[in-house]
Order: sequence, then C-alpha cells, then structure tokens
Amino acid sequence: MKRAVRQCLWMIGGAVGLVALAGWQWQRDRAQDPGSLLDLSPASVTQVELRLGQGATERYSRHDGHWWRTDGTPVRADDGRLGEMVDTAAAAVLSWRPANDFVPAKIGLSPPLAVLSLDGQRLEFGEMSVTGPQRYVRVGDRVALISVRYMPRPVTGEVRQLQ
Repeated sequence: MKRAVRQCLWMIGGAVGLVALAGWQWQRDRAQDPGSLLDLSPASVTQVELRLGQGATERYSRHDGHWWRTDGTPVRADDGRLGEMVDTAAAAVLSWRPANDFVPAKIGLSPPLAVLSLDGQRLEFGEMSVTGPQRYVRVGDRVALISVRYMPRPVTGEVRQLQ
C-alpha cells in the first residue's frame, strides 16, 4: 500500500472516529437534559385554571385569540398575564427529583402557594429554593426546580365584558 493511500485511510478513520464521538456526546447531553415542565405547547393551551393560596379558583378560556375569564359573567382577561401563565408549560427545568425526596410542607407544597392547571395538567407551586432564584413545582409524582419568573401573579383588573 502506498504511503499516500495509507495517510488518506488514517484521515478518513480519524474523521469517522470524531463524528462517532460527537454523536455519542450529543446523545449523552440529550439524555441528561431535564427538558421542559410539561409536554405541552403554550400555543395549544385553551383552558387555564388558577388558584393563588387559599383563594377562589379563577377559570379562563381562549376564544378568537383572546383570553376570557369564564367563572361567572364572561369578561375579557389580560392576554399578557395569561400568555405568561401558558408559557409556564415550556419553562426550562433546572432539575427533576421524585416528590417523595421532599417533605411537602418544607418546600411550600402543603398546601401549595399556587395551583395552575393548563388544559387539565396540574402544576403546584411551592417556595423559592435556597440555592438561587428558583421555585419548587410539583408535577404529578415529581418536583422540578424552575425560574421564579414563572410563578403566577394575581389579577390586576379585567378588560371588558363579553358582548
């Protein structure tokens, strides 16, 4: 075998090895990525229920591209506020842990500070983490740490009544 052919084979083998190593690293990183809070697109959410503390549950529905409060007389709701709430579905999770790793009362989940349901999928918000601006959120039998910016905020006023 000529020297040039041997060098070419070594280079091809090295390139194949680097591609295989990059593929392995990509798969490993993807397997360790905690993902988002829910497997739900924020744009697809049409029903929202929110209870802050021990207060009454607020119910909202999306019609014709706008949000309406539907508990009682239908009133137009703040689209920005509801947009923030539905964006919670895609919130980046910093870490997941089994719910039984925690004492619910110690992380503010007994009772939860807020309960947000997006198309029937329940999110229970607890206290802030001591490790940074993160909040505990129970989703089924797991607890996630997410950014505090996703904590639902109280209503400041309704826009108008449905005609």
